[in-house]
Amino acid sequence: MKVSVLSVLALVIASACAAPQPEVKDTVASSSKCSSKSLARKRNLIMMVSDGFGTASETMARNYVQQMEGKPYEWLSALDELLVGTSRTKSSDSLVTDSAAGATVFSCAKKSYNGAIGVTPNEKPCGTVLEAAKIKGYTTALVSTARITHATPAAFASHVVHRDMEGLIAQQLVGNNTISNKVDLLFGGGSCNFLPNTTKGSCRTDDLDVWALAKNNGYSAFESRAAFDALKPKTKLPTIGLFTSSHMSYEIDRNPALEPSLAEMTVKALEILSENTKHSDQGFFIMIEGARIDMAGHDNDPAAHLRDIVQYWETVAAVRRFVNNNRNTAMIGTSDHETGGLALGMEHDYFWHPKYLKPVKKSSEVICRELAKVAVDERESFVRKTVIPSYLGVSNVTDADVASVVRATASGSTKCKLAVGLIVSRLARISWSTDGHSGVDVGLYAYGRGTEKLRGNYENTQVGEFLRDYLQVDLAPVTKGLSNQLTEQPGFEWARAPPSIVTRRSADKHSSGSAAAAAHHAKLDSYHPLHYQDSHSH
Repeated sequence: MKVSVLSVLALVIASACAAPQPEVKDTVASSSKCSSKSLARKRNLIMMVSDGFGTASETMARNYVQQMEGKPYEWLSALDELLVGTSRTKSSDSLVTDSAAGATVFSCAKKSYNGAIGVTPNEKPCGTVLEAAKIKGYTTALVSTARITHATPAAFASHVVHRDMEGLIAQQLVGNNTISNKVDLLFGGGSCNFLPNTTKGSCRTDDLDVWALAKNNGYSAFESRAAFDALKPKTKLPTIGLFTSSHMSYEIDRNPALEPSLAEMTVKALEILSENTKHSDQGFFIMIEGARIDMAGHDNDPAAHLRDIVQYWETVAAVRRFVNNNRNTAMIGTSDHETGGLALGMEHDYFWHPKYLKPVKKSSEVICRELAKVAVDERESFVRKTVIPSYLGVSNVTDADVASVVRATASGSTKCKLAVGLIVSRLARISWSTDGHSGVDVGLYAYGRGTEKLRGNYENTQVGEFLRDYLQVDLAPVTKGLSNQLTEQPGFEWARAPPSIVTRRSADKHSSGSAAAAAHHAKLDSYHPLHYQDSHSH
């Protein structure tokens, strides 16, 4: 049944492309009209998401490298060189989005509510660019340093009404859904969601073995660095590699003998995708997420935040090299939102000190995990003699800092991480306005074929529209085919937060439920399509 649904969707889309089309200008919007000329051009698209990464974070990392490595004033990071504009970040129900709605707007080109994974505000599945690309013949991939079932990767290939339904997301990622085997390659963390709850290390609420399900659906599955290293470009797809039980380690903590870096996963994925599409009519679509940038922001941990940004730069540089060598490829990158409300400067000081980030050896996450295992009566000594001077590299250990960390440890992991991060932040004169997200615009980055017109400030829906139109796919028939998709995990209780945003719809005089009102709002809710030149210039 799954195969027949996939085949029917493919035929519907093919039929639409085969129909006579009006003559149109060469734009992203017109490219989705499936002209024979544009269809003959094989293309690859790389979507990069730097979760929780704002422009202040880019400045922080740039300042650090300039100061610590003696770079000149005009030095640009790998990401600086590709900056083309900014993206707005609000969701359908809040001016401050979460990652679920923030990724769904990229994957479905539609805004949705905070917590939504591949569903619309009315909680109905919306076809994603990855699904539409797969149906059209593209090879597809998801790479993340988070659990592969986490919000960002999940929103491209699954449909659930709440982001925490990761057990159901795991099933959908490996083909237990309406569209089978939609993702050809998956690299990341989060194996706990693939193990039955009868197995040690599982975080599922049922006894379903999703690893076995994946293998039954044709996936080769592995969990070790050695197996990753053994992968060759000609690796048969589909394949899934999960290297940690939950999220992959922060770059500052990562053991390279056990976990590949984001850049290594990306290079390996691109090699495999390139080889596997060498003789196919269509190219590939891959989404790459630097996930832990966001989590360090939540912890207000500047050193972990910095190291993951620098690793993301390395990944961007690797992608750029690939684009340079594969002229039919485009890369677009942005963030779903900013995290932490980071500011460089504190109180009335007109300076900040990058040097205090250099000696930090461990993330606050790892430090607090260690502290939780230390006997209560020994914590004060451990913080004074080990945590602050050795792990944080701070020579001036104060009684106040020691007391703060010890007290916070007793209150739980979240409080502990914030207290540890504050010690370094205060010395560096870095301030944070929140341990959640903020509502500011984020950077928009692009490189390669077809991205020349991406310049300026865009609504996040337009990023999704660009992905859709660059790939020349139609999401409507995919959405229609998902009408019977299971979107609620059995036994999972959830509730939506009330909306906190005045939308165009609620503020508009056309508020009736008439057909005219519906047409009016459909027009309001669509954004002017982005234009691009389908060339091979960079």
